[in-house]
Amino acid sequence: MSKRITKEEGVKLLREYNTPEHVIRHCIAVTDTACKIAEAINAAGGSLDIQLITGAAIIHDIARVEKDHEKVGAQYAESIGLSEEAGIIRKHMRYPGFSRIDEVNEADMVCLSDRVVKEDRYVGIDERIEYIVDKARKGGKGEDVIREIYTKKEETKEFIHDIEKLTGRSFDDICG
Repeated sequence: MSKRITKEEGVKLLREYNTPEHVIRHCIAVTDTACKIAEAINAAGGSLDIQLITGAAIIHDIARVEKDHEKVGAQYAESIGLSEEAGIIRKHMRYPGFSRIDEVNEADMVCLSDRVVKEDRYVGIDERIEYIVDKARKGGKGEDVIREIYTKKEETKEFIHDIEKLTGRSFDDICG
């Protein structure tokens, strides 16, 4: 097993890296949400590594102020011995797709949580995606990018539905 970090150790790393406070609050909210989802899945028979989820989620945006922050953050995590966390951080911005529910993994948890947390609170997929679309439009992104965001939203909704079926709980109940 690789080295793991706690949420508290992750917050310390974020501060040492000079991550802005609002990003630190976001990372904490993503961590809390990801762990709630994972715990609900584990209670329904899953076997997710909560410590790995915690470590990856708490520092997933450590380098958010930098260009290609997911690559820079992953390199940093790798450099301090957090190789599994680095793998999750590296793909959190362009996650290729969620696993089938019977093959759910730790990266699914971090990426899902990042898609349902706006700033420092759980808001659900609809509000979060509208926020992302608004930012993309203001940033001059084309309609092809907007379509891709909405495609990812639908994939995320299907995954959320699978989690609800597995756990017998509403996603808002799990995350709220």
